[in-house]
Amino acid sequence: MTNLKISNLSLGLAALMVVITLIISYYQKLHLNKEIIWSIFRAIIQLIIIGFALRFIFKVNNFFLTIVMMLFIVVNAAYNGKKRAHGIPHAFMISFVGLFCGTAITVSLMLLTKVMKPAPFQTIPVTGMIAGNSMAAIGLVYSSLYQSFSENSKRVEEMLALGASPKLAAGEIVRQALHFGLQPTIDSVRMYGLVQLPGMMSGLIMAGLDPVEAIKYQILVVFMLFCSTGISTSIAGFWAYKEYFDQNWRLVIPETK
Repeated sequence: MTNLKISNLSLGLAALMVVITLIISYYQKLHLNKEIIWSIFRAIIQLIIIGFALRFIFKVNNFFLTIVMMLFIVVNAAYNGKKRAHGIPHAFMISFVGLFCGTAITVSLMLLTKVMKPAPFQTIPVTGMIAGNSMAAIGLVYSSLYQSFSENSKRVEEMLALGASPKLAAGEIVRQALHFGLQPTIDSVRMYGLVQLPGMMSGLIMAGLDPVEAIKYQILVVFMLFCSTGISTSIAGFWAYKEYFDQNWRLVIPETK
């Protein structure tokens, strides 16, 4: 693999590409210029910090530091998942358990099948990909639960009044939420190779890896994303729906903040 480097000057000049979007936002009066600039600035600072942190962790190659970094990623993803929970009680814990289980099981399977080495330069990036994708899926599950319970509150209450358990009354809502959470991953993967060349595959090819070998890595990513997303959304969905019912089986719609 070739040693592909980008000079700071080239990277700075490439930032001019963002100006195109800023011009579009300005002339179309989208009022997004401040958000675009702030998001880019924030991303650059965060990436620089994590870049130096990862360089240190990779160099030290310490098991404890690797686990701490992986947990940091999962905790941060759970915190962001909580923001999308629409007031669901215990949203952070629900998100954390879902993300932790999805990440732990997926990484463990990859280590057991020897498609990945127990080294920080592999486990940490994989954890980031898994947690990021699963976090977005869990957020969609939360949104679907809130919308469905809000729109179908009368039907759910009628079923409860007739003696149905919360599990039975909310069964279709939970299934719909899980479907909603998994659909973006399915749609994205469906377009691989025909419309979209995924980021990991493209990055490896740009770095000089043989395209066929790069494809193997991307296929591996597909497998792990489905595994982690399925586990995370299932745990979050089947736990979160219970928060819509009190101890007396009455429907309670959380207040959004």
